[in-house]
Amino acid sequence: MKAKDFKTSSHLRFIIPSLIGIFLFMFPIIGDDGAVTIPIAVLAGEVEERLAGSLSLIMTIIITITAIATVSAKLLGSDGSKSPFFHSLFNVPAVWVVTRVLGMIFAIMVYFQIGPEAVISANTGGLLLDSLLHVLFAVFLFAGLFLPLLLNYGLLELFGVILTKIMRPLFRLPGRSSIDSLASWLGDGTIGVLLTSKQYEEGYYTKREAAVIGTTFSIVSITFSLVVIQEVGLGHMFVPFYLTVALAGFVAALIMPRIPPLSRKPDTYVTDEAEGQSEDIPEDHNVFTYGYTRAVERGSKSIGPGGFMKQGAQNILDMWMGVAPIVMALGTIALIIAEFTPFFTWIGMPFIPLLELMQVPYAAEASETILVGFADMFLPAIIGASIESEMTRFIIAALSVTQLIYMSEVGGLLLGSKVPVNLKDLFIIFLERTIITLPVITLVAHLLF
Repeated sequence: MKAKDFKTSSHLRFIIPSLIGIFLFMFPIIGDDGAVTIPIAVLAGEVEERLAGSLSLIMTIIITITAIATVSAKLLGSDGSKSPFFHSLFNVPAVWVVTRVLGMIFAIMVYFQIGPEAVISANTGGLLLDSLLHVLFAVFLFAGLFLPLLLNYGLLELFGVILTKIMRPLFRLPGRSSIDSLASWLGDGTIGVLLTSKQYEEGYYTKREAAVIGTTFSIVSITFSLVVIQEVGLGHMFVPFYLTVALAGFVAALIMPRIPPLSRKPDTYVTDEAEGQSEDIPEDHNVFTYGYTRAVERGSKSIGPGGFMKQGAQNILDMWMGVAPIVMALGTIALIIAEFTPFFTWIGMPFIPLLELMQVPYAAEASETILVGFADMFLPAIIGASIESEMTRFIIAALSVTQLIYMSEVGGLLLGSKVPVNLKDLFIIFLERTIITLPVITLVAHLLF
């Protein structure tokens, strides 16, 4: 079948929702402060601002309901046939039951300011409940609602065909993964993780592909990168900084899929029905006509407004209840270790000779920031901001962004999602990204300074 064989309404069912999705998730907007953002982030920021005084309580309630419902589902059992969505949401493995309960305990302690300072401090549990979870609430609200515009109306089919010849040889990935990367770059890494998880669950990515995309292409947004470089007092160098980040990230994206643990993930799908996926282009089509035909075909089968709203609402609940407790529990623990123990100082010591070999000023001070980013991406910039050398601060800021995996957000999201990676995988990937990108960043820094 060719595109001309479809009705006009089928073309419009692909074109209109996809254009709206592109606008909401990818259209760059320059804000009043000069920062680049996207409409979804603007909407999220508006909600976050209007509900600022209530969001900590709202998130505490959501996390508490999630924990109670999860424990109830485990103790009483739940009938998956009556509500498959809620059954899958609350009937989780024991480790996630414990994590959700721990997230509830931490959230209640922080909100009511009861318990040890290590948990309720503004730099640990307080940072998550009173700051990060505010952002996640608002981003998930709109990203979850409008995500079907990117997923279900043919846009991924179009890009999947067109970009396969680029993504396959370079990154060993299907072409549709380019959308995940673009949405992350312009929007937020969390959106990329959510896109990847949904695509994996629906059988469009193998386990290896989902793990590679989630840990390599859920890149940090332009907006957050600007915040990081400003924190180290080098806001005037944003353009060379971001180009450096892009270069280092590209090098890592070439290497990471080809080495363990990502290379050892099985190329199998989560569902047996997905096994027959083919990227071959029929003889009577070129790349664009085949991509467009696939897109219109998918759009013609898409759900109506009622189904769209139902799926959007399920996405929101899945993100709020599936992800927020994980971020609260694991993020708090990671930040407690970073703030109240010398653990990250100790594990940073092996990097001192490497930094000295690469002639990085203040190597000892810089080494303390290298692995602390695993807890939270912002921590290296906060700790490194007091280092006198501009070159060292530049390296710290760029490295913290290219490391990508941090437990207070992307790492927690990946663990809470269906993407097949565990905590051990994430730490190894974090170390590998550090070792790969550090020389690239340092080389560029020597050229700039």
